[in-house]
Amino acid sequence: MEEDIVIRSLAALAQPVRLRVFRALVVAGPAGLTPGALAEALAVSATGLSFHLKELVNSGLISQERQGRNLVYRAAFEQMNTLLAYLTENCCQGEACLVDAQADCDC
Repeated sequence: MEEDIVIRSLAALAQPVRLRVFRALVVAGPAGLTPGALAEALAVSATGLSFHLKELVNSGLISQERQGRNLVYRAAFEQMNTLLAYLTENCCQGEACLVDAQADCDC
């Protein structure tokens, strides 16, 4: 993955509404959501949502498809997985990075 794409993706997510939109689309899965459903679920104005959706589409993290008279937005899972792989590819010097959460917990 090219560094400029990584930076564009991370910049798109570095805004609270866009992060919430992206997470909602991840939860929705392949079915995706319409802008109306997103606006209602996230309590965001239609105009504000439109701006944020455009930014996420431009980053490649979500896609847009017309279905009849509606637009449906979906998380771009391949792009998301590529971004996550890029961010963790050299993690722990190539060893598994499993941490025993209970061992480090003062619960």
